[in-house]
Amino acid sequence: MTLMTTTYWTHVDSPLGPLLLTAAPSGELTSLTVPGQKKATVVRDDWTHDPGPFREAERQLAAYFAGDLKEFRLPTRAVGTPFREKVWAALDDVPYGGTVTYGEIAARVGAPRAAVRAVGGAIGANPLLIVRPCHRVIGADGSLTGYAGGLERKVRLLTHEGVLPRA
Repeated sequence: MTLMTTTYWTHVDSPLGPLLLTAAPSGELTSLTVPGQKKATVVRDDWTHDPGPFREAERQLAAYFAGDLKEFRLPTRAVGTPFREKVWAALDDVPYGGTVTYGEIAARVGAPRAAVRAVGGAIGANPLLIVRPCHRVIGADGSLTGYAGGLERKVRLLTHEGVLPRA
């Protein structure tokens, strides 16, 4: 017997383009993707389009992009391996306007320095862009390395948060 669960979805306008949000029946945000994102969530025919479950996420995203919100407080549910979930939890602790290196994330989750690639893979698989701030992770030399949403968006987000100077 297969248990059927509903996935809700909607689009939310943002300065980065239309964001695709998905949620579980319980209302927890399960993904937030940007147009052209690597391994982006794709709406399936059996999902339900309903903006209702996303009103608070839409409000908080608008406040973030307006510069009025520095920390998201949304119920989320991202499912991954135990290692990925540890890495994602470490991302949640990187403050607005701050950055952290892949090596620092590895240390925070108790992974050896040699696990930096695995940490990078877990960060790249983050299903909750913007809300779970993987854009705040930089290379050990300070370089702006990969971002599933594209480096241009990473630059825009870090500029928005004051990490990078405005052009």
